[in-house]
Amino acid sequence: MTAEDSATAMNSDPTVGSSIKVPEGVAGAPNEAALLALMERTGYSMVQENGQRKYGGPPPGWEGPHPQRGCEVFVGKIPRDVYEDELVPVFETVGRIYELRLMMDFDGKNRGYAFVMYCHKHEAKRAVRELNNYEIRPGRLLGVCCSVDNCRLFIGGIPKMKKRGEILEEIAKVTEGVLNVIVYASAADKMKNRGFAFVEYESHRAAAMARRKLMPGRIQLWGHQIAVDWAEPEIDVDEDVMQTVKILYVRNLMIETTEETIKRSFGQFNPGCVERVKKIRDYAFVHFTSREDAVHAMNNLNGTELEGSCLEVTLAKPVDKEQYSRYQKAAKGGGGSAEAVAQQPSYVYSCDPYTLAYYGYPYNALIGPNRDYFVKS
Repeated sequence: MTAEDSATAMNSDPTVGSSIKVPEGVAGAPNEAALLALMERTGYSMVQENGQRKYGGPPPGWEGPHPQRGCEVFVGKIPRDVYEDELVPVFETVGRIYELRLMMDFDGKNRGYAFVMYCHKHEAKRAVRELNNYEIRPGRLLGVCCSVDNCRLFIGGIPKMKKRGEILEEIAKVTEGVLNVIVYASAADKMKNRGFAFVEYESHRAAAMARRKLMPGRIQLWGHQIAVDWAEPEIDVDEDVMQTVKILYVRNLMIETTEETIKRSFGQFNPGCVERVKKIRDYAFVHFTSREDAVHAMNNLNGTELEGSCLEVTLAKPVDKEQYSRYQKAAKGGGGSAEAVAQQPSYVYSCDPYTLAYYGYPYNALIGPNRDYFVKS
């Protein structure tokens, strides 16, 4: 029996769902009986609010914190007459669903996409791996990818003499839920910032509310007009992949520091361990012959000074170009052209927009109208 046949059978059974109070958003739905039968089978609640119908969140008997970032997947290309009674049986096959949010239109049909949050991160990864291109109806394939729970804003137009603490204090005065502020020192003058900052919020909702409040024309900081946009979202890298990385990302270098100087400094612990160094403006990638040498150098040099500048050293994050393209589309509703994607290497090492621009990603896909803040040179 297909999901459609099942739904038809349940619609014809007047006893199905009789013990459940019909919630708003379900009452009067074309498949009301099928939705009630789903709720009765699973024990999950269902309610419609703010243009979306939420199934679960939390599931029955849930104890503990909200699932961590990385537990949610985006589901696109859903036929507009497919609902939870068909989606849930598919997505619960790979893990326990924490909640499913189906975007709804005023006419009672869905808007073609949904978000499914699992209780554990490995279940979301399995959903992407096994359910992308799942045939939900004959000839109709679902698109499933990791959801971008972006909690970071880009804010430009910041006076260059302002320090991180001052920026954090000012932003926290006018927006709620601020967790952190990331400020890059100027490449030419380490006493100045680059005129922008990234602000991390406690949730996507808090970031969205802050973005709305900070939109140009609504508020000024220090008497200056500011620019605000979603920051480039951080992409989770599989832990198994990270365990193979033997490249370090080094930030906050002096512009005049040479690749040879960096190679000599990072190779001091084991002569010959550094294969090559690629420096761009005030940051660099240091390639090692082994991961052990890379980790040893990172642990010893992070936070130390090189030619008068305090270094920030981390393992470089490799990001698959196809995964990156999916993130762009999920976060921005678009991305680079097919030709641009085809020209990109198989992996980029994600750190900041300067690096992504260096690897050929289009400025407008990175930071929207604020690309003038990032000058490639």
